[in-house]
Amino acid sequence: MRLSRLFVPTLREDPAEAEIASHRLLLRAAFVRKVTAGVYTTLPMGARTMRKIEAIVREEMDATGSQPIRMPIVLPVEPWKRTGRWEVYGDEAFKLADRHGREMILGPTEEEVVAPLVAAENPSYRDLPMNLYQVEWKYRDERRPRFGLLRAREFLMKDAYSFDRDEEGLRESYRVMYEAYVRVFDRCGLEVVIVEADPGSIGGDVNHEFLAVAEVGEDLFVRCRNGDYLADIEAATPAPPPASDEAAEPLVEVDTPGAATIEIVSEQLGVAPERTLKSIMFDVDGRVVAVLVPGDREVSEKKLARLHFPAVVRRFEDEDFATRGYAKGYVGPQAFAEDVVVFADPSVRAGANWVTGANRFDTHVTGATLDRDFRVDRWDDLVEIRTGDRCPLDGGELEVGRGIVAGHIYQLGTKYSGPLDATFQDEDGTLKPLIMGSYGIGISRIMAAVVEQSHDEGGIVWPKALAPFEVVVVLANADDEAIRAEAERIYSALGGCGTEAVLDDRPERAGVKFADADLIGYPIQVVVGKRGFERGEAEFKVRATGERSVAPLGDAVDAAVALLATAP
Repeated sequence: MRLSRLFVPTLREDPAEAEIASHRLLLRAAFVRKVTAGVYTTLPMGARTMRKIEAIVREEMDATGSQPIRMPIVLPVEPWKRTGRWEVYGDEAFKLADRHGREMILGPTEEEVVAPLVAAENPSYRDLPMNLYQVEWKYRDERRPRFGLLRAREFLMKDAYSFDRDEEGLRESYRVMYEAYVRVFDRCGLEVVIVEADPGSIGGDVNHEFLAVAEVGEDLFVRCRNGDYLADIEAATPAPPPASDEAAEPLVEVDTPGAATIEIVSEQLGVAPERTLKSIMFDVDGRVVAVLVPGDREVSEKKLARLHFPAVVRRFEDEDFATRGYAKGYVGPQAFAEDVVVFADPSVRAGANWVTGANRFDTHVTGATLDRDFRVDRWDDLVEIRTGDRCPLDGGELEVGRGIVAGHIYQLGTKYSGPLDATFQDEDGTLKPLIMGSYGIGISRIMAAVVEQSHDEGGIVWPKALAPFEVVVVLANADDEAIRAEAERIYSALGGCGTEAVLDDRPERAGVKFADADLIGYPIQVVVGKRGFERGEAEFKVRATGERSVAPLGDAVDAAVALLATAP
């Protein structure tokens, strides 16, 4: 291909809207252009890289025996209502109606399509296991689309679905897909950590996220410094601390005027925040739930919501405190009525003689003691985990990192086949629900994640497996016919030996071409210019390392191919 004929409108300046490297560079290098918030057109360079990612994914899916299909984007809502996800997705779903007023949804995922699809063919146990996949655009009406392709409202995704007759078969299907995902990300040159995860709206007891490590990642993961524990921030469970053996003190009321926060209480009474006890109040489908945590910890509302799913969990607002008779900022667990369900994080067992609210404005108590002064109905891991917590496996120190979700796999069991009556005929003639798994990879998100991990001040540094072209031949002096002819010869010969090459023959200054070569991120640059031509040499640059070299013009093709072979 010739850049003079390609639509590659690179930008010299960073777009004002771009907050992170991948967004900035994919716009500047002319891989994508914004249409509206969270929706992008993919330009020729981006389409080439996206197709390469898709090809890797398809090859690995095909190698597992998964079969490609194509499911529609516009979907009826009835199956979604049967599984309960119509309400779960809520405003995040793109909803529409056809001319007859029938409700429809733009597919964010397709469990509700694929399960009825398989079940309609009346499969028997002999047809299982089965795995079907597609590569298709997905739609989610993000409240705040940002970071370019990392949080978009339209995105390209590979979704696969396995069907088995029992849990043992599901575990094997899951293992095969897990290993395929490892190969996909390795071939894409992406550094990932694999963590136990929160299943979110998809569901399933066993699931893993493949997180591309990146400082801009909006998903947090936890790992032990000893290397034996990894988990999503919402699935991570720290080791419970030992119970306190501190002797109980008397319960004493103390005046704390205006001390409606932990910080002010700690300052007034001269106690550390971890010696205070918070009672965080929630409404769970009309019931009052209190969660007890030390004053220096925060409640993970996602963990609490998961315990009560599908009930709606809502933190108390000002009017809830007023109408239900609680003194906001001064709530303590000593006088909860029997109809209040009291949860506590295990870290509460590690404390004693707590400072907590006295259930009266401007007043706290000291010496509050578990069992004597307050009860706990249920113990659960409910705090937001933080660096320094202890590993549940070996007690080592945990650290919190950031990542981008590039893939997520789930063991669904009968979560969808049950409500959708998706069955198969077993060996004994009975109808049983299909046992399902679900497996997603973000194709467009991988493109952005690779850029986040692999860039420098000059632009993108593509691994050769994903680069839109492997080699760029830079014609530095386009007005010199002899130099042009030599650049054309090298370009043609590279194509003839199977190398994906592009010729920068644009009527631009050499400096612009060099800057664009770095910006776009071709793995190998071959420069044919006046200075080298006069010496009978071509100049080379390896983008990933910055290494420069020269070779005789007659050996330029072999030299470029050799450099490409050793490039990452």
